[in-house]
Amino acid sequence: MSATQFENLTLLIGADIFKQHHIREPIDVAERLLMTLRYLASGDSISSICYQYLVGLTTAANIISETCQALWNNLSSIVLPADLSEDKWLTVANNFADKWNFPHCIGAIDGKHIIIQCPAKAGSSYYNYKGSHSVVLLAICDANYIFQFVDIGAYGRRSDGGIFKESVFGQKFENNEMKLPKPAPISENGDNLPYCLVGDEAFPLKTYLLRPYPGKQNTEYEKRVFNYRLSRARRTIENSFGILANRWRIFRKPIILSVDNTMKIVQATVCLHNWLRMADLNEEENIQYVTPELIDRQNENGFVPGSWRADMETLSGMADITRSGNNSSTRQAAEVREKFLYYFNNDGAVDWQYAYM
Repeated sequence: MSATQFENLTLLIGADIFKQHHIREPIDVAERLLMTLRYLASGDSISSICYQYLVGLTTAANIISETCQALWNNLSSIVLPADLSEDKWLTVANNFADKWNFPHCIGAIDGKHIIIQCPAKAGSSYYNYKGSHSVVLLAICDANYIFQFVDIGAYGRRSDGGIFKESVFGQKFENNEMKLPKPAPISENGDNLPYCLVGDEAFPLKTYLLRPYPGKQNTEYEKRVFNYRLSRARRTIENSFGILANRWRIFRKPIILSVDNTMKIVQATVCLHNWLRMADLNEEENIQYVTPELIDRQNENGFVPGSWRADMETLSGMADITRSGNNSSTRQAAEVREKFLYYFNNDGAVDWQYAYM
């Protein structure tokens, strides 16, 4: 983050965290923001932050909580729109087609467990399959690693599919309230195909949500092509979460705070991620939030994993979601997937896809 960006953030949230002078000199807005950003970006404990800034434990905890809330209150309306217009959905789809060779894709969806300490009197609600306690961050990203929609705070014991079904944006998709573009042909003389999300096996197959064909060792060549093309587009959400965990090292280990404060941290980091990533794309600063080596890429030798993937080997504060047990789908949803499969193996085939079969 550049000095200019820091100053802009200070101005943006200053009114929410400014404290009036009473008995002792208050900690100013800039130092409150700096303290919070250091806590989120370094992964240091609150005790360590206390020593660095010479404040009490309760004072530091309150400052971080208040500042995270202020970041969410002031940034969310800027970087996380409540709804997208049809034109904006089309822009997202065009970006996926251009960058990831997946037409009619309007986002990649996935979820992560954010590991926390066991909440008091919570029973098994937050207990997950890893044997720890967590809240879930469910997100949809665009082709540029920007989160478009997030759902934060679902109980850790649940699967991606169940969380998606009961999330606000999941219900809007199901009820056809997302203002998606109407189905249209992908290729000349082709059938009308809907605009879809891409997800992994944890999600249900829907007319608006494509998932892979089951079986990692699928022997049907055309299905393997489809699965590869889908996984390539879905890599955007993997990278989005990877960038988040790499840049905000609070997620490198379990968060030892209340559920409420954990949710504030997740909200703040998601907003900061989007805000800084948008600055990258607009070329506003010389300092890059997402550097080329951080993310997955292709070169003449093939796939090159982003540096964030090495971090995941020692990451204990964030975990993958389990698969949903229900793999059933409607005939209409299955037909939509079959039409995408046909396209990727015919008019939409590209030479490089065969190198990965």
